Amino acid sequence: MLIPIEQLVFISIGFFIIATLYSSVGFGGGSSYLALLTLVLTSFFAIRSIALVCNLVVVSGSTYLYFKNGHAKLKDFLPFVLASIPLAYLGATFRLKESVFFIILGCSLILSALFLAVQTFEINKSKKEVENYPNYLSYVLGSGIGFLSGLVGIGGGIFLAPVLNHLRWNKAIKIAALASFFILVNSVSGLFGLITSDSLSLPWRETICLVVAVLLGGQLGIRISLKKLSANGIKRITALLVFIVGIRVLLVNGLELF
Repeated sequence: MLIPIEQLVFISIGFFIIATLYSSVGFGGGSSYLALLTLVLTSFFAIRSIALVCNLVVVSGSTYLYFKNGHAKLKDFLPFVLASIPLAYLGATFRLKESVFFIILGCSLILSALFLAVQTFEINKSKKEVENYPNYLSYVLGSGIGFLSGLVGIGGGIFLAPVLNHLRWNKAIKIAALASFFILVNSVSGLFGLITSDSLSLPWRETICLVVAVLLGGQLGIRISLKKLSANGIKRITALLVFIVGIRVLLVNGLELF
């Protein structure tokens, strides 16, 4: 066992809370799992692998419920995922230095959060709720964010959702559904990338405990989202979570200032 039992209980509770919060906005929580695991694990490969698997567990349930409730249509999502899958796999095969990995992750999260937060407080309300964009933009965004998600070991929805909300690609609930599905397919692709690059490391006791925690939290969070949250509520919670994690990852894990 890599983590003492008392620390594992603490981390499992943290994972449950993260899964609940993140699944409520269509995310898997991978970025926060990464940040939390750095407190108790020294193996970079184990940190990356566990976070990816937990991500996959959460968004699998979320994606199912989004489709079941009519918030997701496969034809709208295919351009994003078809472009992202090979690039997520490619990104996962890169072996980054840990400091570079966390600097890229932290900066990306902070920028994503700021884009999304600005949009929720826009004064001009006369603009259309949804804008029309050429289809190729979906492929461009899907490929770029897919590569970044594979590179840092998370599903990529935490990057995609702020961009799409800023562009007014669709309603907030549909963007959350796309983010969840996007994370699902990229997590699977990234997992294969870790396997083929011989980077997958899953200590079984820790993995089982944390998977159970995020499974329960994820199911709770998605149900809160479908029943309680408004569009701006989803966006603001998303922005706050992404910003906090981005600052923590950049300063503590990337620049090692604390």
